[in-house]
Amino acid sequence: MLTAISDTHGTDDHRLTGRTLDAVHEADHVLHAGDFMTEGVLDAIDAECAKLTGVVGNNDRPAVQDRLPDVATVSWEGLTIVIVHGHEHTETALGMLARQENADIVVVGHSHNPTLTDFGGWTLVNPGSYADPRRYQPAHAELDVVAGDVRVRLRSPDGTPISTTTVER
Repeated sequence: MLTAISDTHGTDDHRLTGRTLDAVHEADHVLHAGDFMTEGVLDAIDAECAKLTGVVGNNDRPAVQDRLPDVATVSWEGLTIVIVHGHEHTETALGMLARQENADIVVVGHSHNPTLTDFGGWTLVNPGSYADPRRYQPAHAELDVVAGDVRVRLRSPDGTPISTTTVER
């Protein structure tokens, strides 16, 4: 399983609770789409993960910016996944990035709005913010292989399913 989270907006701990914490522990790989805020939060999240790939968000302090890239690409279960915070990307720019990286999935944060969108060739996954949802519901994303394809599910920290889509492999 792969778990995607974003927009922690913490100062000293990971703020992971409930199903979100369980999903981070169960995942072979965790993706974080930026806005850890501090190096302490980055380290706290990293300590909970088997493997973490994160990117810089627009609110990350210099110590975090020094450790993370603006864009990361990972291969998982035969898919190419690009991670970016999104504060510098319009929908058009994300589409161009997906084509440039030959991505099947683009994981993006920034808006705090948990969203799954199929763009006919690639899928946008915004896991929302599990810790600082603002006007949206708190969420994270879980990706797993079901019947040969990848199921992407948005869930709330209490485990309630929010939305699901399937990405063909």
